[in-house]
Amino acid sequence: MRKSKQILRGAPPVRRHLACLSAFSLVVLTLALAPSQLAVSHVGQQTAATNAAARNAALVAATQEVLKETSDLRQLSIVRAVQSSTQSRTEIERAVVKNLDEDISPEDMHAAEVTLKKLGLAPQDFQYRALMTRLLTEQVAGYYEPKTREFHLADWIDVDGQKPIMAHELTHALQDQHFDLRRFERWPKGDSDAELAAHALIEGDATLAMVLYVSSNPMRALLFFKSLGAKGVDTKELDQAPRVLRESLLFPYQEGLNWTRELQKQGGWAEVSQAFQTLPQSTEQVMHPEKYFAHEAPVKVTLPDITSLLNNASRSDMRSEPPAVAGGPKRSTVTWKRLAYDVNGEWGTYLLLDQFLKSPTESHRAAAGWAGDRYAVYESSTGQVVYVSVSAWDTDNDAREFFEAYGKRTTLRYQQAQPGAISANREFRSQNVMTWETGDGLAVVRLSNSRVVIVEGLPQRINSNELLKLIS
Repeated sequence: MRKSKQILRGAPPVRRHLACLSAFSLVVLTLALAPSQLAVSHVGQQTAATNAAARNAALVAATQEVLKETSDLRQLSIVRAVQSSTQSRTEIERAVVKNLDEDISPEDMHAAEVTLKKLGLAPQDFQYRALMTRLLTEQVAGYYEPKTREFHLADWIDVDGQKPIMAHELTHALQDQHFDLRRFERWPKGDSDAELAAHALIEGDATLAMVLYVSSNPMRALLFFKSLGAKGVDTKELDQAPRVLRESLLFPYQEGLNWTRELQKQGGWAEVSQAFQTLPQSTEQVMHPEKYFAHEAPVKVTLPDITSLLNNASRSDMRSEPPAVAGGPKRSTVTWKRLAYDVNGEWGTYLLLDQFLKSPTESHRAAAGWAGDRYAVYESSTGQVVYVSVSAWDTDNDAREFFEAYGKRTTLRYQQAQPGAISANREFRSQNVMTWETGDGLAVVRLSNSRVVIVEGLPQRINSNELLKLIS
């Protein structure tokens, strides 16, 4: 399994690390094969019964065996041998934390926390780094590291029972040899939705290979479930994580598995391999494979940077206030900074809606006409946060359906809010606009043909009509 790089630069979009950990793939495999047989307790309390040298020797032999069979099954030749070794829990957890800190800057972690809290997707005491560290080390089983091209298995894991996990990780090794997994480390900021879709290919491919590896020999399933029964699968941190993180972590495995199955059905493994050259461009293409085959590309949406507008309003407030009293504390100017500029995608839009609608059918239906979007998050030096989003939809009806669903979400999100009144500007009088006066500022949702504009947390001093004209 691939270790998560969860940079949630807003709501559900996710970025991911390239080191591989077998936690979520383990969960998905149990769901794919026998969901009722999953035992839930702590992984890894069992002490290794053999010494390190013997375990390493067994792992090296098993690696060669599983790599050969996985290569034949996945129809990817072995370009080079894969070095393997066992590691202690401490060593693996250290690797997880090291990669997390290397790949996610403190600024990105802060942006994730701020945005999740602003949108009501995480509690106010949510701490991104602490949660991700606990979550990623919860089910440490093994990982393939593209940087060193090595595979490591936990030293408390029974090698024979964990060969399915090895098949998953060694599929990553084969992917790396043929398609260069490290290129995904250099994914540019600003389109986490497309990045999540690409990782659905990577993880879906490896998960499908793992499922087929197990299915080819009934004894493998028995040994695997016996291993699970002996050690259990601890999912406490996963279960308690904010839903947006939990489901976005699972998306590349569950939705990716379904998507690669469809590719494999359409054109065999050659079609899956070709997808590494013709990457899915959005989670929409993963959720609806027919849109991938039709090359239905997302609409590129842009947003102007409103930092200057926010800062100018803050300076105007300063000028309108009485001068500071001599000898008293100096007034400080409130400054704003853009924290995030990214894409939610269909998957992110679904999660954003269903956090409050709590009706997957309704939320999926409202998100299904997604054509493209862009959002930005701004934070002031005093901690106020503004969220701005523009989304494009396939049809005017699709846009209206989302507009109404997001209006319902906003009413549920701000249950104490009062309906707001947009100023009686003629240009906006006939438009479809909903506003709410909340304790966090003005919330506005506006429908304009096949586009929907959302603003949450707008300070009262900002003219909402001016802002809508700027970003529409």
